[in-house]
Amino acid sequence: MKILSLSSFLVIITVFAIQEACHGGPLTQGPLTQDYYKDSCANVEDIVRNVTWKYVAQDLTLAAPLLRLHFHDCFVRGCDASVLINSTPNNTAEKDAPPDLTLGGFNIIDDIKAEVEKTCPGIVSCADIVALAARDSVSFQYKRLLWEVPLGRRDGTISLASEVIANIPAPTSNFSQLKQNFACKGLDILDLIVLSGAHTIGDSHCHSFDNRLYNFTGKGYGQDPTLNSSYANYLKTKCKNLSDNTTTVPMDPTSSLSFDTHYYKILLENEGLFQSDAALLTDQGSLEEVKKLLSFEYFLEKFAYSMKKMGEIQVLTGFEGQIRKNCSVVN
Repeated sequence: MKILSLSSFLVIITVFAIQEACHGGPLTQGPLTQDYYKDSCANVEDIVRNVTWKYVAQDLTLAAPLLRLHFHDCFVRGCDASVLINSTPNNTAEKDAPPDLTLGGFNIIDDIKAEVEKTCPGIVSCADIVALAARDSVSFQYKRLLWEVPLGRRDGTISLASEVIANIPAPTSNFSQLKQNFACKGLDILDLIVLSGAHTIGDSHCHSFDNRLYNFTGKGYGQDPTLNSSYANYLKTKCKNLSDNTTTVPMDPTSSLSFDTHYYKILLENEGLFQSDAALLTDQGSLEEVKKLLSFEYFLEKFAYSMKKMGEIQVLTGFEGQIRKNCSVVN
């Protein structure tokens, strides 16, 4: 009988501990390939890019929701397009869970799917379309593709609102919680810091951070002392009280339409919007990495790598799942 070394034993124990903390979720990443549709739908990437760029050219704010849609999809049941499924009388789906109520881009995914179906009916998964659209929406600004998207995902058939809160990182998370949440998905601390850089584009509703302005003590009063006071005063002019559920503000106030490294600059000035942003400064190793990510070339390199990893979380492949005819409805 083979005797395990102490280091191997500790690795096994660690994996089981993480899976237990992750509600038993598997830490698997699937076999995807760059040329998956080479023989069945060779021009799928061109179709997705053309439709996505058409939309983003008309409205630059659409890049952020398409990127966020991919993130929210992958963090619940893996990258299987379960976030697109509509609720039914017998089931409340992911998109109707509180963290997903502010998601957008569903209509764009539907339009892309319709265009793809004209050329390659029943071939391309909604999950692959979501992954490609996220990449293409961000890439429009630079007119070149910023990262590769391996393909071959299949679509899931289960979408449960009850699974969302436990899996999507909360904007109030501390560093330890964020680290655990990402570990549950097979992602490490560098992935956490790099993917947080996506907050350089897009907006947020006041209710995602207003506790930092008006209720940091948890007793109905108090401001987060780590939040830049001038920035806090600015936010209070937009979010006037804890009951504001409609107002939105840019996550990166002076650069919310540009995918760049400005997020890390303002983060170091204590102007990260969420507690989960500020949390990246509470760990020394994380802080040093934030400083390195001020380099645009370094950021793009690491972001491309982390997006590829995230896009492979618990994917369905082969004969698993299905290829949905309509992205919002299970076949």
